[in-house]
Parts: sequence; C-alpha cells; structure tokens
Amino acid sequence: MARAIVKTNFNFPGQKNLYVGKVRDVYNISGKYLIMVVTDRISAFDVVLPEGIPYKGQVLNQIASIFLDATADIVPNWKLGSPDPMVTIGHRAKPYLVEMVIRGYLTGHAWREYKEGKRSICGVPMPEGMKEHQKFPEPIITPTTKAMEGHDEDISREEIIELGLVPESEYEQMERFTLELFRRGTRMAADKGLLLVDTKYEFGNIDGRICLIDEIHTPDSSRYFYADGYEQRLASGEPQKQLSKEFVREWLIENGFQGKPGQVVPAMTKKVVDDISERYIELFEKITGEKFIPGASEDVLPRIERNVLDFLAGL
Repeated sequence: MARAIVKTNFNFPGQKNLYVGKVRDVYNISGKYLIMVVTDRISAFDVVLPEGIPYKGQVLNQIASIFLDATADIVPNWKLGSPDPMVTIGHRAKPYLVEMVIRGYLTGHAWREYKEGKRSICGVPMPEGMKEHQKFPEPIITPTTKAMEGHDEDISREEIIELGLVPESEYEQMERFTLELFRRGTRMAADKGLLLVDTKYEFGNIDGRICLIDEIHTPDSSRYFYADGYEQRLASGEPQKQLSKEFVREWLIENGFQGKPGQVVPAMTKKVVDDISERYIELFEKITGEKFIPGASEDVLPRIERNVLDFLAGL
C-alpha cells in the first residue's frame, strides 16, 4: 500500500500563508485563492491520530469534488478546479463561524446525548421513545461552533443570532441551503443503496454571496448506512452496517480513548491502518458508483506541486 502523506510544505507563487488543519493543509494565494491539499491525516474526537491512512486524502478530495459539482445549482461553492487527486483550488471566502450539522437519524453524538436522558439538542426537541439509529420524523439542524482549536460545541439557532455569529437573514438562508443540500445528498445516496444519516456543511461569504466551502458528503463529514437490511437491524437492535468515520471512533472507544484529558490514543497497527484505508476506498466506490483509481504513488509531493503550478499558471 502507498505511503501516507501526512505533511506538506510547499512554497507556491503568491503564497501568503499556510494553515494546517486537522486533515487539510490550506495555502492562501494572494489573499484571493486557496489551495486545499487533503492529506492522509485522520482525526477523531478532535484529535489527530498518530498514523496517516493511505489514499484517504484522495478519497475525501474526490468525493467532495464530485458533490460540489453535483450541488452547484443549489448553492454556489468555492471550487475552481481539482488539478490533483489530493487537491482542490478555489476562491478564498470569509467563513461563517458555525458549522451546519443536519441529522436524519438518531445516531452518534445525538444518540449519546439522548441515552443520557436529554430530549433536545442545540435547542431542537427530539421525540420520546426513539431507538438508536431510528429515523427522525424530519431532519433536524444542530449547529456547532467552529473551533480553531479544541472541540466544536453545540449551539442553538437563537444563540448564534443573539451572539452575532451570523446575521439572522443569512442564517435563515444557510438553513434553507442545508435542507436542500441534505435532500439532494439523500437522493444521491439512495440511488446507490445508501442512507445519508447525518452530515455537516460549512459556508462562507464570497463577494457578498453565501457559498458552500470546504468538503461535502465525505466520510469525514458524513455518516452513511447501507439501506439493505436497515429496518431488520433496527427492529432487532443490531448495529447498522455503515460507511463513515464512526467505525474509527468506535474502535477508539473500545480501546479506552474518547479524547478526554489523560487518555492515550491506542497504538495503530498496520492492520488497523490498512483496514481503515480499505473502508475509505469502499465508501468512495459505493457513494460515487465509480472504481477507485489510486493516484500515482511514487513521488506524490512533487506530483502535487507540478499539478498545482500548472493550474495556477492558467488562472
């Protein structure tokens, strides 16, 4: 299997700065464009894990690129092009300081809150008597703060507006976009035999317009269940067969790690790394309906640099 790319340090023409996120290295070009290199780093519970996952960056970048193109009629987005399997280049936006999380099913964080007796999340009520992985009557929007460091925090619509994080009229537009994007993603997933369980969208402002930024409908930002057998597994209380990063979180929890103070990330063996890589490739093929074609694995960093420079020369 190819070597994981966990760090980049390019120096592109017009480069103003480099932002290193949990997974992405983002190069600011002249304050106008962003070069987003999706590395093979992997994070869970807001912690970057010690081992990279081969091909993960390519999977995330290519899925996001496909869905950005497939939803551009709903909301404009930041993308100009994807000149390399691990890179997207687009307009620099002023990001809104919230992430729009939308949930179609009682799963993950929402279920953990529900199990503790809470019947609302982010100010949104949840019905009594629900089971884990059960579908909500209607999708619910449960935004979070967008933390530069540490953990994102749940926040209500009212708090966002009251704190002035997003003007009310713009937040209402972001809610409408979120619902429309989720409906589109749900239909596209259903065509491939999947259920889009929950996801998050990030928005920014480009020249006075609300635009979709970052990734969309990837296994890092979304959770998918296999539709086949969903009802039977729900009725019997069995775990759902899913394609998402939740299996990584579950593995960490089983090994005593949830990102809490004093906890140590368990050792990631080659088998664990390879299994995670295979799961990411499986999701790519399942959600896109396309065969995964690994990018040329030799000299990946020079390949990225060459492809980006060629693209920039054409702007």
